[in-house]
Amino acid sequence: MVTDAHADTIRNIAVVSSAGAGKTSLVEALLYTAGAIPAMGAVGNGSTVSDFEPEEIHRKVSVSTAAAHFPWKGVTFNLLDTPGAMSFLGEAELALHAVDGVLIVLGAASGMRTELEKLWGTIADLGLPCILFVNELDKERTVLETVLKACEDALEIRTVPVTIPIGLDGRLEGVVLVAEGAAYRPVAGSSKVLRGEVPADGAGAAGEARKKLVESAAETDDQLVEKYLAQGDLAEAEMLQGIKAGTCARKFVPVLCGSAVRNIGTAPLLDALAAYLPSPVEAARFRPVKGTDPHTGEEVRRTPAATEPFSAYVFKTLIDPFAGHLSYLRVMSGTLHADTPFFNASRRAKEKGGHLFTILGKKYAPVQQISAGDIAAVAKLKDTLTGDTVCDEKHPILFARVPLRKPVFSFALEPKAKADIEKVSVGLHKLVEEDPTLEFTRNPETKEMVLGGMGQLHVDVTFEKLRRKYGVDVDVHVPKIPYKETIRRMAQAQGKYKKQTGGHGQYGDCWLQVDPLPRGGGFEFVSKVVGGAIPRNFIPAVEKGVLEAMHEGGLARFPVVDVRVTVYDGSYHVVDSSEMAFKIAASMGFKKAMEQALPALLEPIMSVEVVTPDDVVGAVIGDLNARRGRIIGVTAKGHAEMIHAAVPLADMLTYAPMLNSISGGRATYGMEFSAYEEVPKELAARVIEEHRAAGHAVAL
Repeated sequence: MVTDAHADTIRNIAVVSSAGAGKTSLVEALLYTAGAIPAMGAVGNGSTVSDFEPEEIHRKVSVSTAAAHFPWKGVTFNLLDTPGAMSFLGEAELALHAVDGVLIVLGAASGMRTELEKLWGTIADLGLPCILFVNELDKERTVLETVLKACEDALEIRTVPVTIPIGLDGRLEGVVLVAEGAAYRPVAGSSKVLRGEVPADGAGAAGEARKKLVESAAETDDQLVEKYLAQGDLAEAEMLQGIKAGTCARKFVPVLCGSAVRNIGTAPLLDALAAYLPSPVEAARFRPVKGTDPHTGEEVRRTPAATEPFSAYVFKTLIDPFAGHLSYLRVMSGTLHADTPFFNASRRAKEKGGHLFTILGKKYAPVQQISAGDIAAVAKLKDTLTGDTVCDEKHPILFARVPLRKPVFSFALEPKAKADIEKVSVGLHKLVEEDPTLEFTRNPETKEMVLGGMGQLHVDVTFEKLRRKYGVDVDVHVPKIPYKETIRRMAQAQGKYKKQTGGHGQYGDCWLQVDPLPRGGGFEFVSKVVGGAIPRNFIPAVEKGVLEAMHEGGLARFPVVDVRVTVYDGSYHVVDSSEMAFKIAASMGFKKAMEQALPALLEPIMSVEVVTPDDVVGAVIGDLNARRGRIIGVTAKGHAEMIHAAVPLADMLTYAPMLNSISGGRATYGMEFSAYEEVPKELAARVIEEHRAAGHAVAL
């Protein structure tokens, strides 16, 4: 029987860092210390629990979120090891919505980096309490205070020491647990640690750290303040109480330190994660579980209790070659039994349910039920995707969908073997199911398949997965620009089609006038034929002929837009006229009129927003200007600046790597289509010439 106390023993924690800080190695060390694995694997040889995808093993970098379920001293941990590379931050952001606390890993050698600053914005928005682990203190020329100061300045946080290192400048021997005033050193070849006295040369630093810890704990509660002022100290249990309160209220961030690869400092870290980060029940006091009724739109609340109606948030989808379709979910309330049907509130669809599993990397252990606070996988759901809410159909709730970053890097692709077109489409649609920060589209204007992602690495890994999982190779190139054509003045022309074949001939004759419409005006067709010059039943054929001719303009065979076409005169033959004849005549007349109407080339203009640090605003604006961009405005956004600009799409195709270069990876951008504008004359001539050379354009 599952009780509400079950959720009190759970700690759901996202492990985040920038790439290369040792996050996956730390998760490996925590699993080893907890006895969940018999030996520590290594990122270098591809043997870690968290990095099990072939692309991760090959590149030695996490590309997707991995879950690790294990017990430690009466507490059940669900650690979500998230990617730290910029291209995969979407995975980390989805995972952050499924947890109650965060373990930030900071590499003492690699230092404070941009990816962590970006994730901190999401962590702060969600109000998630954090613990910071400073890793790599076994490396030479690493100083805890230096890297900690950089982190405090960048994230604007206040830190409180829980452990400090024994040994400096790469000679790390162990850590001092400040509250206890005891030293913890690893036992070689074992997951155990030895508890001992603080070295004499470290007693001063330990004393200063303890004073800061006690003061931080005391200030969280009036009674603790009074006791501290009266006695100058607090009991260990009181310190724990105060540090947990301050952590959960985000007044400060406890700091622990050590070395993941040498398994130093991991046992105190596990204890701290259990002691200072909240359970689902405690987290709900700070961040209530709430959503809306999908039928009425009214607010609905849940408590993380097993007796509540079932509800859960799906934060990851994995299509496993052996286990099939797996949905990773966080149970927000209630209890779900294996193979029990439930309701997908996001898609208004019923799911039959499936087998339930706890997760340890790529290993799945079947369970019969899951309840409030659990993180688990459900097999073979038909309609459920990442970001969806699943729940009890009789008590529906819909949680807010996680906003995802829009792709900033795109490639057009085509299969190397023409017969593989369908396989490419099916494979990419499944990969998008797994990773919703990808975007796969077919451009109806350029007829290309286009894959968009968060960066070069993101797209490269996707093509590797496409090859491995679905057996298809693709050629990639820069996407074509969907140019359009229009006219700049009014013109008139006759379209006359006459053909005699011995029997009934073909005859159609119409006079057309073309007029430019404002940008975005599209197409208008007007009939001003009077006196029966063209019978009414042939007028629709004239419009159809014009529309077909508009598919390919006379400049470079791009679609024609923003034109009004008026048919105002013509003639017909009682026997030889037909719909086909008038359609051909209208097409001929439209093309002639276009030649006389000063045709022009149009290009898509994108609305671009760049968020950049203050110190590179000038360089970013200069680069946008060089890309024919118009700066619309600059507004403050926290400690950064947001630049609003309108830039031609043709000049944005290679923007992502340049922005990274200018800003040192600290700036981000998003863009969406705004409008079409005329291409400057000299550039238009070049585009037309390129298309003519490629056999696309028609000489006028």
